[in-house]
Amino acid sequence: MTTALDPQPATPAPTGGVPFYTEKGKAQPRAVKGRFRTLKWWATAILLGWWHLAPFIRWDRGPGAPGQGILIDMVGRRAYFFMIEIWPQEVYYLTGLLLIAAISLFLMSSLAGRVWCGFLCWQTVYTDLFVWVEEHMIGDRNARIAFTKQPLSLGKIGRLAAVNVIWLGIAFLCGLSFTLYFGDAFQVLHDVFTLQAPLATYLFIGVIGGFCYLLAGHARERVCVYMCPYSRFQMAMTDEHSLVVSYEAWRGEPRGHVKHGESFEGRGHCVDCQLCLHVCPTGIDIRRGPQLACIGCGLCVDACNTVMAKFGLPANLISYDSSANMVARGRGLPATTKLIRPRTVLYAGVLAVAGCAMLASLALRSDLRVDVLHGRTPVAVQLSGGMVRNGYDYKILNMQRHDRQFILTAGAIPGGATLDIIGGAGGAQAVPLTVAGDSVGSFRLYVTTTGTEDRKNRPLNLVLTEPATGKTVVSETFVASPDE
Repeated sequence: MTTALDPQPATPAPTGGVPFYTEKGKAQPRAVKGRFRTLKWWATAILLGWWHLAPFIRWDRGPGAPGQGILIDMVGRRAYFFMIEIWPQEVYYLTGLLLIAAISLFLMSSLAGRVWCGFLCWQTVYTDLFVWVEEHMIGDRNARIAFTKQPLSLGKIGRLAAVNVIWLGIAFLCGLSFTLYFGDAFQVLHDVFTLQAPLATYLFIGVIGGFCYLLAGHARERVCVYMCPYSRFQMAMTDEHSLVVSYEAWRGEPRGHVKHGESFEGRGHCVDCQLCLHVCPTGIDIRRGPQLACIGCGLCVDACNTVMAKFGLPANLISYDSSANMVARGRGLPATTKLIRPRTVLYAGVLAVAGCAMLASLALRSDLRVDVLHGRTPVAVQLSGGMVRNGYDYKILNMQRHDRQFILTAGAIPGGATLDIIGGAGGAQAVPLTVAGDSVGSFRLYVTTTGTEDRKNRPLNLVLTEPATGKTVVSETFVASPDE
């Protein structure tokens, strides 16, 4: 019983425009069923399942190595992700991960708007969970609004206390799971519940859990609108082909209430039920057009489709689609989804390059690194007989699990050079060095050479060789004269 409508301008909002944000207190979204609500529950289950269970995954790295799959070992100064082990000297991998995360977010935005905010952001996930608790303890939207307006009583205090206790329990589990990534999960869990954990552990749980409780339980949509920087610039990454939540004003206006069975001849399909507004977790009216506070969750699509089905009208008066497709439908033209565009190709290309660079760096990285720092106090010392001694801090990074033996020599230098290791061999052109497995060997090295008349720095190559494998690392430094 539907009638095709000519494109019409949207009816102006009562306030005459789209407000930046209207403070109405904590948003009270109504429960809704549909495709997007189901997707959000699946995303919540998967993300929370991973967050809480991932620390318990085991990974065998050999004797003496941590057996936790994902671990940030602050004491041992290591980060482990299954077969990958990151040392403090490799902090640039963190930069690479942040770059990949940023480009991934740009690509997601160019393809599907704020899909990250609506389905994957931790603020969204925990807010959904906290609202779900409210729904089961107090009731749906109308019941919660009425409950808020009730005068204070013992019954109200009791229900508020019950809700907040559950919230605090969820927040505690959030903070606890965070700490499990920084130590052996089973041992940390035992120490926490037997009150044997260090004070810092309880502080970590309190800080992370406290923010979870405050942001998801009380701040909610204010985080998305006021605190999150992503809402400010995400529109710069979208275009007319990006999939976003939008209202088809050409089809919905002029809106108005209608009784079931009444004809839609000469009017829009929007029945002004405001269900799209009531289910929105940030409390906006999508019929006003694109807005900063829209997180792209699609719940208004589910709500509107439910109403359209009741009146026998076509679905997707509110849709997760591109503005180009909405214009095309309004003009009676076929709609097409255009995912491959210059913008998305650029983001995907940068992401592929960054990802390949990270993988190549991890695959080709050496398990042996050397750092040499020339001494500064003094730079060089004049010895008897015209000899000059330079001091160096020589560090060997052994990234294997077993002890390794090395031979250190000096490259060709006029007059030759002898090496001395404090606490070890000395006075020779080659000195043996031993570095324990999975550790950094630090040595104080002195290089003695003949003096020169020009009194200038001379290049010096320190050559470290592992006889067992033939692996060689050459470190470039210099020999200074006493008056440098």
